[in-house]
Amino acid sequence: MADELTGTLAKVKELEYITIGHREASVPFSYLDDKRQPVGFAIDICAKIVDAVKRELKLDKLEVRYQLVTASTRIPLLANGTIDLECGNTTNNAERQQQVWYTNTHFLTASRFVSKVESKIGSINDLKGKTIVSPAGSTNIKQALEFNSRLNLGMTIIPAQDQAEAFLMVETGRAVAFVQDDIVIAGLIANAKDPKAYVISEDAFSKPEPYGIMLRKDDVAFKAIADAATASLYHSPELAALYAKWFTQPIPPKGVNLDIPMSPAMKRAFETPTDSPDPSTY
Repeated sequence: MADELTGTLAKVKELEYITIGHREASVPFSYLDDKRQPVGFAIDICAKIVDAVKRELKLDKLEVRYQLVTASTRIPLLANGTIDLECGNTTNNAERQQQVWYTNTHFLTASRFVSKVESKIGSINDLKGKTIVSPAGSTNIKQALEFNSRLNLGMTIIPAQDQAEAFLMVETGRAVAFVQDDIVIAGLIANAKDPKAYVISEDAFSKPEPYGIMLRKDDVAFKAIADAATASLYHSPELAALYAKWFTQPIPPKGVNLDIPMSPAMKRAFETPTDSPDPSTY
């Protein structure tokens, strides 16, 4: 069997471990709990993929190793073989599909901004001439730069290392707004010292976009297993419980409830699993 394996499956069979890329503060998808252990909705989905790989390779045990990644390192670390799956909140778009593949969509989100209530910033136009922040290497900073140019807003856009650093810049007044996926902002606000001090914009820099778990491009056999495992989960009664665990119930480390029920578009995406990067698909 080993002679027939290629790509990630051959690598995992030989080494007897698989490496998952995770984020530090992408609540509730992929983040570190109070014991510095990776947890989250995407981490749980990846565990199902790992189980399917273990079954496929007929391994008695399969070690899971974790590697911290950021918005700017996740694709290079996947491409060079450091990680085998990127389990987080990575937007699936046509540009990225030139470099990586994705399994079935696990969330839909739009790019918005968070600011302090006291700043009284209601719209994207209100950001004119202001300093804003967004993670380097993210789709969010690219969208902010496009809006800045197209609408001649004159914003100063600072690239942050990650979401936690970007949120801290708003918290400490070094930036008036932080552009990021709305669900990630909700998670950061929920865990802030004073959640009521922040507001998420209604204005969006994008249409709802899909999140997918990344894997290496052109790895057909590995993607087939990932797609089958995720589709099986999304069609099972287990999905409702898993979604509730992370989005409508208290989550670690502070026991905060994000209170984000499953949207109709999200229900459709789970009923008909797809790796399409096109927002109009959903």
